Amino acid sequence: MTRAYNLIQSAQHAIRLEIEAVEGLLAHINSDFAHACELIISSKGRVVVVGMGKSGHIGRKIAATLASTGTPAFFVHPAEASHGDMGMITSEDIILALSNSGSTAEIVTLLPLLKRLGIKVISLTGNPESALAKAAEVNLNASVKNEACPLNLAPTSSTTAALVMGDALAIALLDARGFTAEEFAFSHPGGALGRRLLLKVEHVMHCGDDLPLVSRGTLLRDSLMVMTRKGLGMAAIVEPDGRLAGVFTDGDLRRALDRSVDVRITLIDEVMTSHGKTVRPDMLAAEALKIMEDHKVGSLIVVDENARPVGAFNLQDLLRAGVI
Repeated sequence: MTRAYNLIQSAQHAIRLEIEAVEGLLAHINSDFAHACELIISSKGRVVVVGMGKSGHIGRKIAATLASTGTPAFFVHPAEASHGDMGMITSEDIILALSNSGSTAEIVTLLPLLKRLGIKVISLTGNPESALAKAAEVNLNASVKNEACPLNLAPTSSTTAALVMGDALAIALLDARGFTAEEFAFSHPGGALGRRLLLKVEHVMHCGDDLPLVSRGTLLRDSLMVMTRKGLGMAAIVEPDGRLAGVFTDGDLRRALDRSVDVRITLIDEVMTSHGKTVRPDMLAAEALKIMEDHKVGSLIVVDENARPVGAFNLQDLLRAGVI
């Protein structure tokens, strides 16, 4: 019991220290941070992230996050840069150098060459007075009071702070660039995320003979037969010229029955919802889902530029397509 208690206490203490480290970053989001963002935005090249050891692991993640949110970036190991990989870096690129101490030899060694090539350096350090911080155009201060390690040695709070600072940089740049969900999807075409963000309404809708169409003046009884055959839980009511007049759903049927409507003699015109919510075929399926959630509807009619129904789909179609 005592051993388990000590393990829990130790873990909770580590988490509290890392929370404090992250909260401490708020004071360092200042004009230097804005300057770093402006350097990257104005650059014609890519962000080249460098870092050794644990900072290198964090740097790889930051580079991946930047690249997936609209800022071209990649990671270069600083030791390898001294042995040929400098050829991967151009004068138009920006260096983002991670080092908690700010004195990592493999990075400091590169500084004269970077200066000679006119490559701007943004440092992300835990020591704003370090050689790396002073050599950089701007330093992002990710200093922490204590590591979560009880020996105050293993990189823990410092790597967490560096990671969060990198995320803050990526998101600030995303916002500044006006990066869209569709652009994000093109960086993530595989798996559920790609399906959710790239799939369009036209890819999930039922059309042609599967579209539940009913003309104005049709008896409610006959309209229900169409709904049953098509299996979408709704029907689109159309004008004589083919334009959408209204929608009739399972919900409308329940409300009609509550009013003791006689399905044998009532016309669909009397119980339909006029017009109703519609979407276009080229809309993202994820956007259509948002409309359904906002208006609490289980199905939607798809119309063309002339307001003529060309398709229909429901939540089950989105579920099968992996949008939900």
